[in-house]
Amino acid sequence: MLQNKQHNLSESEQKDAFAFLLNQHQLKVLNTCYKFLLNKEDVEDVTQEVFIEVFQSINKFRGDAQISTWIYRIAISKCLDEIKKRNRKKRISSIGKILGLEFAQDKKSNIAQPDITLEQKQHFELLQIALDKLPDTQRIAFTLSKIDGYNNEEIATIMETTIIAVESLVYRGRKKVKEELENLMNQ
Repeated sequence: MLQNKQHNLSESEQKDAFAFLLNQHQLKVLNTCYKFLLNKEDVEDVTQEVFIEVFQSINKFRGDAQISTWIYRIAISKCLDEIKKRNRKKRISSIGKILGLEFAQDKKSNIAQPDITLEQKQHFELLQIALDKLPDTQRIAFTLSKIDGYNNEEIATIMETTIIAVESLVYRGRKKVKEELENLMNQ
């Protein structure tokens, strides 16, 4: 829709259309990025980078998929770039990750959750630790499937892979998360 009309839109109309996209997708992109980066400042920076790229690349959007899928593909790509940057530097300490998890809990369902019990918070922290141990592709597929609720076809589009590959990644991710959670709970 936007890409076909962009050339005919005034600058003001383009800004309004972009503001609409930002309003519709910003919170979901923030939440998606946080599941991978676990650091508020990095999440905010990467989210900003995502929407800068969306703004600069909207004329490249072909309409093969939904615009939301295209935006989340950009978000995941930016998250992976950030993770690669981190891996070149020293890994973030586990203390920093644990401290950052408080923000993830508040953002997990897009609303503040003052009634979260300590037990629920501990379970969420264990899940985050287990997810962090997955290889990037498994973590992405598993998170998109089991946490964000995307179907395998949408995940394949976002990850630019096949549905069969997604099924395998989700299966292996689920198996590894289950094993890791069992190990963590038995410690």
